[in-house]
Amino acid sequence: MNVPDRYDPNDPRLESWIPVPAGHDFLIQNLPLGIFEAGGHGPRPGVAIGDFVLDLEEIGLLYGETLNGFLALGPAAWRALRQRVSWLLNAENPALRDDAAGRARVLYLAADVTMRVPVSIGDYVDFYSSLEHAANVGRMFRDPANPLLPNWRHLPVGYHGKSGTVVVSGTPVRRPMGQISADNITPSFGASQRLDIELETGFVIGRDTPLGAPLPVEEAEGAIFGVVLLNDWSARDIQRWEYQPLGPFLGKSFATSISPWIVSLDALEPFRVAGPPQEPRPLDYLRHDGPHNFDIHLEVLLQPAGLEPVSICRTNFRQMYWSMAQQLAHLTSNGAGVRRGDLCGSGTVSGAEPDSYGSLLELAWNGTKPLELSGGLRRSFLEDGDTVILRGWCERDYRIGFGECRGTIVPA
Repeated sequence: MNVPDRYDPNDPRLESWIPVPAGHDFLIQNLPLGIFEAGGHGPRPGVAIGDFVLDLEEIGLLYGETLNGFLALGPAAWRALRQRVSWLLNAENPALRDDAAGRARVLYLAADVTMRVPVSIGDYVDFYSSLEHAANVGRMFRDPANPLLPNWRHLPVGYHGKSGTVVVSGTPVRRPMGQISADNITPSFGASQRLDIELETGFVIGRDTPLGAPLPVEEAEGAIFGVVLLNDWSARDIQRWEYQPLGPFLGKSFATSISPWIVSLDALEPFRVAGPPQEPRPLDYLRHDGPHNFDIHLEVLLQPAGLEPVSICRTNFRQMYWSMAQQLAHLTSNGAGVRRGDLCGSGTVSGAEPDSYGSLLELAWNGTKPLELSGGLRRSFLEDGDTVILRGWCERDYRIGFGECRGTIVPA
């Protein structure tokens, strides 16, 4: 399949022969990759286009039960695949457009497929890179006048999570059990009563780096394949008792949900923006100039059992203080290696306004200002049966999105 010279998959004029409804996340300019099952087949790679999934194995373009093998081929191969798929789906290309039998063989309705975690995740790291979120937490629990700890503006704070409990959107989340202490002196064991969300994005690492070889910040974006939505569920009461002095542990490790489709950095390129000013100026190994953030609108919807979802937060990823490149450079700065398929969470994405806070901890201000929902319902933290839905999209000359990251709380 020969792609026309200088073919640009980000060209806003491109249209697909597959009808894509207005405002849909999965235009031809997007083409995110995922792993799906359908039609009696085992897990295989696919591309989301409108309300359909294109079977990349059936058309002979990509194989494997995860995307890790494809990531190993590197950025040139990533771009070449996206170009070929875009041209195959282009309204001006009759190859598959006019082949009814071929279309029936390679296209599935998205509603009829089962999505899987798209990569084998060897390691998972969660950062803490929203200035507004870190300041809000500091105001609540430390010093309202000086909410940030001294290190926060000098490095991307993070912790190592549990990769084995990263689950795909739609997987139920069981309320965790753990040690809880009301007085911070004497604990009891029981179900978390302060179960929370964290609105995040996550980036998927696309290359291996050797042990002992830090990744320079100017090379870091080239090692990132793409981005997903991420909900780092948090049991605030378990975390409060356990986190001193070593940080998050069982209050975080019970589940992390991600959206099933990875939106490539190439698809996000038209939405690149500069991040907020960094003061003081970062140390040399974290210093990079130019636009290294992305204009990604983010939303959280909360749906109590039997009711319609209600939007409780809208914010934007462009406000993140530490960029993905800086996070990855810092992660490897001590010589730690990374592997393709590793996942890094951005940390909670909060804005400056109360309706842009990316956690219930902030939205309900540690339970002192419960959210008013429809039907007289109130929420400070999640109740059994609640469904949380994260959405994200970019919009300029056209709109592309990430689909949903959804999870429903089931009893302990």
